[in-house]
Amino acid sequence: MTSSDLYPVSRLAAVQEATAKAGLDALLLTPGPDLRYVSGYDAKPLERLTCLVVPASGEAFMMVPRLELPAAEASPASRLGLEFVPWDETDDPYAMAAARLGRPAKVGLADRMWAMSTLRFREVLPGTEQVLAGSVLRELRMRKSPAEVAALREAGEAIDSVHRRVPELLRAGRTEREVARDIAEAILASGHATVDFVIVASGPNGASPHHDVSDRVIQAGEPVVVDIGGQLHNGYCSDSTRTYSVGEPPAEFAAYYEVLRQAQEAACQAVRPGVPCESIDAAARDIIAAAGYGEYFVHRTGHGIGIETHEEPYIVSGNGEPMEPGFAFSVEPGIYLPGRHGARIEDIVVCTGDGFERLNTTPRELVVV
Repeated sequence: MTSSDLYPVSRLAAVQEATAKAGLDALLLTPGPDLRYVSGYDAKPLERLTCLVVPASGEAFMMVPRLELPAAEASPASRLGLEFVPWDETDDPYAMAAARLGRPAKVGLADRMWAMSTLRFREVLPGTEQVLAGSVLRELRMRKSPAEVAALREAGEAIDSVHRRVPELLRAGRTEREVARDIAEAILASGHATVDFVIVASGPNGASPHHDVSDRVIQAGEPVVVDIGGQLHNGYCSDSTRTYSVGEPPAEFAAYYEVLRQAQEAACQAVRPGVPCESIDAAARDIIAAAGYGEYFVHRTGHGIGIETHEEPYIVSGNGEPMEPGFAFSVEPGIYLPGRHGARIEDIVVCTGDGFERLNTTPRELVVV
């Protein structure tokens, strides 16, 4: 699997076609996931403008600060055959881009474009309607290619290797922060380029789904939620949650953890082409609610994943979008009892032609350490 597989030359033409179909005259993609998805260039987000301009018809070009030109030319974007337009410190790159564009009626701006750039483009393109480039790119980004699925599988295997080490790191008397530091080192050692997040939530902190870490000392008999993820060098992300117990957990916790395990399994088993995203959410939520814990499941069941940890599709009530082969997303129901403890089980799942594939394979049963 190479950058040519993950960021194929054909993607630019597909993006141009989608841009025209959406009634836009061009996409303006500054550093971030949209630019990387289309070109493979992981450009630095700087105050100096880097912008890939993808017209609905005609030749794409990339505005690049002259001092960043070598990096752009060394990136996968160099395979696309587009023109790099270097600009110097005394130039106005926004005006230069606008002059090349002419008078577009409607353009799509990268979803993560800085407000500084958005407003400057508004100045140099007066009367041009601005919309999110995501309205064009979402259909392409949601449907992962075989190469992208392979990259996510690699990321899943890497983060699984970290979870297999967690039992040796968790013990009573250590702080959440100490455990998280060791986990972060293990994430990098597993082959990740970056550590995107490490949640170590012990005891009552486990009732906060997005607890980070603290100096709280982990106690014997406490459940600990460990949610971790990062990005590989190829740009694709990992994300997996397992819940552990340092010694035997409270009986109440063990009872609802089994409900959660059944709910997570049911949601995974519900994945197949044609099934609405919200049905997968319901498969987990109905089991949790029937057991009396519905009010303690406070977030959606999942989110898409790719070159961003959170992207479309979202597995949530109200999303009637039907599953398609290549959709990759998390399945992560949780139960959180305020002031006491909580639990979450998360796997990355890919919709296949006749069902699903789990990309995380570590045990989902409660691990007592």
